[in-house]
Parts: sequence; C-alpha cells; structure tokens
Amino acid sequence: MSHTGYALRKSRVQRSELAVPGSNPAMIAKAAASDADYVFLDIEDAVAPPDKDKARLNIIQALNEIDWRAAGKTISVRINGLDTPHMYRDVIALMEQAGERLDTILVPKVGVPADLYAVELMVVQVEMALGLSNRVALEGLIETALGMANVEAIAAFPGRLEALHFGVADYAASMRARTVNIGGLNPDYPGDQWHMGLARMTTACRAYGLRAIDGPFGDFSDPEGYRAAARRAAALGMEGKWAIHPSQIEHANDVFAPSPAEVDRARRIRAALRDAEAEGRGAAALDGKMIDAASERMARNVLFIHDAIAGAQRARSASS
Repeated sequence: MSHTGYALRKSRVQRSELAVPGSNPAMIAKAAASDADYVFLDIEDAVAPPDKDKARLNIIQALNEIDWRAAGKTISVRINGLDTPHMYRDVIALMEQAGERLDTILVPKVGVPADLYAVELMVVQVEMALGLSNRVALEGLIETALGMANVEAIAAFPGRLEALHFGVADYAASMRARTVNIGGLNPDYPGDQWHMGLARMTTACRAYGLRAIDGPFGDFSDPEGYRAAARRAAALGMEGKWAIHPSQIEHANDVFAPSPAEVDRARRIRAALRDAEAEGRGAAALDGKMIDAASERMARNVLFIHDAIAGAQRARSASS
C-alpha cells in the first residue's frame, strides 16, 4: 500500500436512492414510508421552471414535518445547478428554514471542484450565522463531459463531499451519445456503453474515500433490465443505485446487499486465514482455491456492508 491513503469520509447505507419531485407532496409522504435507504427530494430536473419556488416550499415543509431519521432514511435535496438563477435561493432557503433536518445536499452537474466550494461556502455561512449544530454534507453528480474529465480533482475536494453519483442521462447528452435511453444497454454498442464512466468515477471515489452511487434506469417497466444494470454497477464497486419509481427500490436493496452465501464465504475466508496465520502460513486453501491477504481484504468489504445494512435495519425496527 502507498504511504498516502484516504479513509472513507462517511459510511451510509445507500443501496436504494428514491428520487422524489418536490412538486408532488403526496409522493414525498409516501417516500418516507418506503423501504428506500435514502431519499432525495428534487428541485432540479424533475420540476418544471414555473414550479421551482413551490417545490422548494413543499420540500422545506416536508423536511420539518416528517421525521426522516426516525424512518431510517438519509434525506437529501437535489438543488438546481450553478448555471441557473435558482441555486442560491435553494441553498439559503433550505439551510435557513430546515438546516437542522437535512443530511446532504446533492449538487448537480459538477464540472470543477470550485462548484462544490461555492455551495459549501453558503452552507457553512448559514450554519455559522444561525448557530446550527447539524453539519450538512455534500454529494455531487458527475453528469457532464467536463465533470468526468475532472472527476479525480472533484473527488479530491477536501470539504464536506461524501459521495459522487453517475448521472447517465445528462452525461449521454453532454457526450452527444447516440442514444435516448436512460441507463439501458445500447444494441448498437458492443458492451456496456457507460462502463468507462462508471469505472472511472468509482475509481476516483474509492481513491479519495467517497461513496460511489449509480444513477437512474429510465424504463421502470423492465425490472430485469434494472437489476442487470445494478449488478454491473455493484461488480465495479458501487454501493447503490437510484430508484426513479418505488418498484425499483426492492431490486436495488437486493442487488447491493451481500447474499447469505457471500457473507458465509467471507466469514469462512477470514476464519481459514486466521488458522493459517496461527500455523505461520500467509496463505490457505478454501473450497479448492488459494486465498491470501488480498482475499481477506475482499471478505472484509463484504462483511462491512453486511454489518452496516444489519445495523441500519435494527435502527429502523427500533424506531417503528
């Protein structure tokens, strides 16, 4: 290992991330009762320009009236982009009126690290002015060619950034990709059209201690397509995926949770290596395969995720 390393900045269970338009209060209420690990209330793309102000008010009301944490949810708001006239009011209003109730702010279309600095500056200013005790974190959406070109520098941003998300639809538009699908495979492309972007962003996240989250899959009538996309993301090291429809939540929760067989094997790997170490050996054999210290690190990842999910589920049960 290098002498340089970056610890995980913040661990959150984020298998499923339900996107909810702020313009629909009924959907917001249902989201709190859902099985999603994480909910983001949207003022950006899911809300038409004439409805932005009302959606913002709806979200502030929902943050203050619904106990999201007691419901076992991480609660976030996706604000409007820095290139719009709405962003500053989103941040100031959210922080001044609901800053104690908010876990993270999701910043769309991050292109350079300074985009995060601009948002964090306003967040910190309001916290200081009002004496807020809650520390609101940031998450960033990588969904433009500029953002992907700068993703390593963005991931290294030293402030409150916790996670990066891959926004496939806007990324496709920014790349002028020949597709109108959101997140699905393109029959004209030999493989996964988004593999490079997903892998590069995930690598940047893991290098700098961030969570890596996959974005939307547009065809909510295709559960198998969603599950396949989630499995590809999980195989790359991502730990969750958006759900743009409640029916997608259970699929994300299932795919991004280690199976009982995976957990059992991870435990047996650690046990076998402990026995080998006691005998003065650095490697061992398990089920006819060689295992060593690298196997133990992979097993540790599986058990870390399993234990985090179990802890979150216990907390949710205790509060219900």
